[in-house]
Amino acid sequence: MSVLIEKNLPVAMRDGVTLATDVYRPAEAGRYPVVMLRLPYNKEQPALLFLAGDILRIAHAGYAVVVQDCRGTWQSDGAFSPFFQEAQDGADAIAWAAAQPWSSGVVGTMGASYYGATQWLAATEAPPALKAMAPFITTDQYYDKWTYQGGAFQLGFILQWATATFGVADAVRQVGRGQAQPPTIGAAIAAADGVAERYWHTPLCEQPALAATAPYVADWIAHPDYDAYWRAIAPCEHYEKITAPALNFGGWYDLFLGGTLANYAAMKGRCQQRLVIGPWVHGYNGGVYAERNFGLMAHDAVADVTAEQIRWFDHHLKGLDNGVPGDRPVKLFIMGPDVWREESDWPLPDTDWQRWYLHSEGCAGPRSDGVLSITPPTSEPRDSYLYDPRNPVPTVGGATFLPGLFVAANAGPRDQQAIEQRADVLVYSSPVLEHDVEVTGPVRLVLYVTSSAPDTDFTGKLVDVHPDGRAMLLTDGILRARYRESFERQVLMAPGEVYCLEIDLIATANVFRAGHRIRLEVSSSNFPRFDRNTNTGGVIARESAADFRVATNEVLHDAAHASYLVLPVIRRR
Repeated sequence: MSVLIEKNLPVAMRDGVTLATDVYRPAEAGRYPVVMLRLPYNKEQPALLFLAGDILRIAHAGYAVVVQDCRGTWQSDGAFSPFFQEAQDGADAIAWAAAQPWSSGVVGTMGASYYGATQWLAATEAPPALKAMAPFITTDQYYDKWTYQGGAFQLGFILQWATATFGVADAVRQVGRGQAQPPTIGAAIAAADGVAERYWHTPLCEQPALAATAPYVADWIAHPDYDAYWRAIAPCEHYEKITAPALNFGGWYDLFLGGTLANYAAMKGRCQQRLVIGPWVHGYNGGVYAERNFGLMAHDAVADVTAEQIRWFDHHLKGLDNGVPGDRPVKLFIMGPDVWREESDWPLPDTDWQRWYLHSEGCAGPRSDGVLSITPPTSEPRDSYLYDPRNPVPTVGGATFLPGLFVAANAGPRDQQAIEQRADVLVYSSPVLEHDVEVTGPVRLVLYVTSSAPDTDFTGKLVDVHPDGRAMLLTDGILRARYRESFERQVLMAPGEVYCLEIDLIATANVFRAGHRIRLEVSSSNFPRFDRNTNTGGVIARESAADFRVATNEVLHDAAHASYLVLPVIRRR
């Protein structure tokens, strides 16, 4: 089947602004269901389109594929204001596509990351022609899990995305349209090239790279709480309006995994949902990392995403009886044995929610006597360490979005042994396992803590320790203590008092093999993935290094304050 390509069709939005739109459709006359992608990264970039699915392959499968530059980006008119324009623009674009003479009148959407956001936001408008979605590595809201996590600002992601990933592209677009002078490109490239150094710049609200390339980030920084600003653009606040079935793709090391899981869990009772999670990071859905190889073949880590999308759309847009309604709704890559497995739900119905308690004799530091076991503690001394924001724990792997994005240079499964030698990292390990233990599902950490500071952060990492000593990161999380009660309001601590913190470590799917150990690391920073807590209780984004204070942080684990890790252990099958 040959494909006809039409470029830069002007599509008018309800306010008259026109958005540049490309169409890839079968050359043979007829009416075809539409699959739409809307993105701000330049619809001419094959690499970015490929991450969302192979559009030519989808067109050859009998679909009209519509690709649109978001408002204010590349060839589209208007001003770009991330998220705020996508619901109405997306609904208008869907209505336009449904009305074209080559369209059958039904539309599906697909795309990764921000162009996953454009799908969920358009769906909140309930456009009648929208019959299916296939969002990939995206989230349920743009406060927690996008701009912030656990109340901490996602510095690594936001600075890399706004300056390097989007900033350079936007500068090129402005010059190309005569809206700026060529030096704008040089300034944006300089900001992107210097991103690693700019992580250390304080105050955050005066970050020059953001001011030059992404002024809208100032609004995000000015709203550190989950308030009306964020609720207005949160798909999760409008689930009741969404009717389109969704094929949700996520990655165990993707920074939006929590939002992907939240979308599936909330929507599975409203319309058909399918959840597929691989051992992927944001921007790279391969299976090979510098320190871990999950497999190269399609039956291993690299799923045929496009085939899954076509099958989904064949049923929901073409009405083919291809078995999609009878599919098991959840497909997971289980790390350890490194196999795909289908399940009936998420979390898994046969989950044994086990509490693994923290123990030590007060020395869970570099020469750790920290123990993790299912036995509750009795009388034990607390563990203490100093957290200095001038010397934060460095980010090593995990669900990051740092330079080297598309080759996963700084993300995914990485060995934490060097991190564990720091004096500000507490380490708790299980005895060597006598049999395999599968942990698949949400992971949660409950800590009883004190601090000398009115506010500080606590972090947790779940680690798989191999017989040779490698400590491979599985999943992690953070909580800014002032948000321990709610993300909607800040409550400072009284220094020295005991508080119970619940830290979301998101989720994983891993078999800890016999001979391995389960390990938990606790600290107070993970930089530059998250911004540094200054320990003052003040407005962190406005503070400079001169304001930094050292905090004495303690973790309690006694009979009255039993800190524990909640692991979703799957019964042996």
